[in-house]
Amino acid sequence: VLRLFGFLLISLAAWYLGYFVAAYVPQNAVSIAALQEIGNKPVLRAPAPKRQKCDHWSPCPPGNFAYRILSGGGKQRKAKICFEDEHRNVMCVPRITSRVIDSTDHSGEMMNFIRNAPEGTLLLMATYDDGSTRLKSNARKLVEELGSKEIKNIKFRSSWVFITAKGFKLPDNIQKEKINHSEQTRNRYKGWPAEIQIEGCIPRNLI
Repeated sequence: VLRLFGFLLISLAAWYLGYFVAAYVPQNAVSIAALQEIGNKPVLRAPAPKRQKCDHWSPCPPGNFAYRILSGGGKQRKAKICFEDEHRNVMCVPRITSRVIDSTDHSGEMMNFIRNAPEGTLLLMATYDDGSTRLKSNARKLVEELGSKEIKNIKFRSSWVFITAKGFKLPDNIQKEKINHSEQTRNRYKGWPAEIQIEGCIPRNLI
């Protein structure tokens, strides 16, 4: 008797609940999709990453300059130098003067530019196509005096990037130079090696 009474009580409650939903809840408020969503955990979506200066993956610490130097690659990909999101070919900081210099034909002009750069200047260099064939030995020696360990090793169409300073010392923990030589069996472009790059952050108080 008790089981029968319980069954009738549950049936009555179910009928009343159905009647209530049909009478008072709007039809468009209840759907199979909505019922399936009950109990599902909300999906958290990460915000799109914010672009950093010079396309760094992570921002430089406060009080630092961001830089990125990319060598040329093949005939179409020219060298690119970025400093604090300013894109130049050759740059002096803090005066932010720039000059495009073809080292294969104007070694003397490049040497004068370097020698006339004031103390407290950053120099950022990169090759495009070939930066060695007509680069004179005295120009190589001058760049070597600025701290380059690879300028004397540059060969035909080598990819090379370099950052240095006049009048102060750069931090030891930043990458200052990189080189990639042309090798016929490994070249990314016909006759040219792959482009290379270095990037980093430089404390503003050094300049």
